[in-house]
Amino acid sequence: MLQRLYQRLEDLERRFQELEEQLTSPKVLGDSARLQELSREHANLRELVETFRALRRVEEELEEVRRLLREEKDPDLRLLASEEEEALEKRREELERKVQRLLLPQDPLDEKNVMVEIRAGAGGEEAALFAAELCRMYQRFAERRSWRVEPISLHRTGLGGVKEAIFAVEGRGAYSWLKYESGVHRVQRVPETEASGRIHTSTATVAVLPEPDPIEVEINPNDLEIETFLASSAGGQHMQKNETAVRIRHKPTGIVVECQDERSQRQNKEKALRALRSLLYERERRRQEEALAQQRRSQVRSGERSEKVRTYNFPQGRVTDHRIGLTLYRLEEILDGDLEELLQGLRAAEEEERLKELALG
Repeated sequence: MLQRLYQRLEDLERRFQELEEQLTSPKVLGDSARLQELSREHANLRELVETFRALRRVEEELEEVRRLLREEKDPDLRLLASEEEEALEKRREELERKVQRLLLPQDPLDEKNVMVEIRAGAGGEEAALFAAELCRMYQRFAERRSWRVEPISLHRTGLGGVKEAIFAVEGRGAYSWLKYESGVHRVQRVPETEASGRIHTSTATVAVLPEPDPIEVEINPNDLEIETFLASSAGGQHMQKNETAVRIRHKPTGIVVECQDERSQRQNKEKALRALRSLLYERERRRQEEALAQQRRSQVRSGERSEKVRTYNFPQGRVTDHRIGLTLYRLEEILDGDLEELLQGLRAAEEEERLKELALG
């Protein structure tokens, strides 16, 4: 496997060198589209090639240290060389692993923006309050990464909970991070309304949908049933006589989306169509995945709504991700958007699965 790996790396290094030459040629510099295409390819290869070159340097140093160990008689120098050999071997393993990760094909959806859909599940009002906390958690995570959050639809309950919420998250790599969040999230705590102090278990479902480009999903206007109604959001309060809220039903699938966040009917319609496009895109993507039975989906990647992916236990102050068996006792920080450690763990687990598949292939 290592021989095939090195051959591939050498081929990619040659391609990287070719790109460096082409990017300085007058012919490419005079063609902005070609220049952009080659610059993107060059940038994508840079980290891989630099890591490969670092790996080669470490191997050369390792060979030199081993030569010294074979020839050196002084015990003190041999001890120093032996320690250096151990450190270099560890560094080589790290670089080999990094190279393999960088060689993994990127998910074509990773750079897309996402639609996040959160619904209260089992547990009544307590589930709705938990859904509201999940909404805030993802919005705070997005803020930490300087991503833009745009509300699409929000249905609140009387006590400030959320029955259903849909919002867009726009930012580089949004899907690559948030795709792991799809599934059933469970909360265990004593509700404020519980006089006996008994711990309740409630759930909320999260769906993270990659947002397609408009050209990727064609919607036939004849397939749409569009209604307008008085909004209950800020837009509705200021324009109570106008039906600014929009509800769209896609007749072939029965999918219904609505938006009342904006003050104009046109803007609400655009947002609702945007959400519908993501839902239709995800529906087709899942259909294609299920049709390709030979492609085994890993536990981390599946994200089925029926899966219990995570538990938030308030009495113990812990969060457990059941897919990778990771438990963190930082409940408050995580609910405040500090998801980095959890998501890094999920990304690492996915990479491990894909590396195993690469080795078997």
